[in-house]
Formats: sequence, structure tokens, C-alpha cells
Amino acid sequence: MNIPDQSIAVSPQVRTYTELRQRIHGDLRIQHPEWVQPNGESPLCDFYEARLMELLDPLTRRGSNKSIAAIHRTLGQGTGR
Repeated sequence: MNIPDQSIAVSPQVRTYTELRQRIHGDLRIQHPEWVQPNGESPLCDFYEARLMELLDPLTRRGSNKSIAAIHRTLGQGTGR
């Protein structure tokens, strides 16, 4: 019996808030290419990205890299990684 390869690419761990924002920005566009317009803009991705940043803002105000690592772990658990 052939089992299709369902492996998930593992990307490097996010270490800073800036890296987290960049990862979210890129991943939304990769996961939802139908949301990206021919000119490269994506209002829907921008909306979701901004909303997530609003939700994460209280955690990032702590000024601790530990909070970023916790956020990354939480996001990873939610995606089946």
C-alpha cells in the first residue's frame, strides 16, 4: 500500500517578534494564494495579519523573548506541526 508523503516542511524557530511577523506575513500568502491579487497585494491577508497582531500585542508588551517562544509553540500546536 502506498502512503502519500504528507510531511510538513519544518522552518527555523522564531526568535524575535519581527521574525514572527515576517513568518505570519509570508505563511498567510503561501497558505492562501487565492487571497493574493495579481499586483501582489492582499487586503484579506493584511486584515488577518493585523488582527492577529492585535491579539498578540498584550503578550509582546512584556518585552520577553520567552513570550515569543510561547506564542510560536502555541501557533505550532494549532497547525499540527
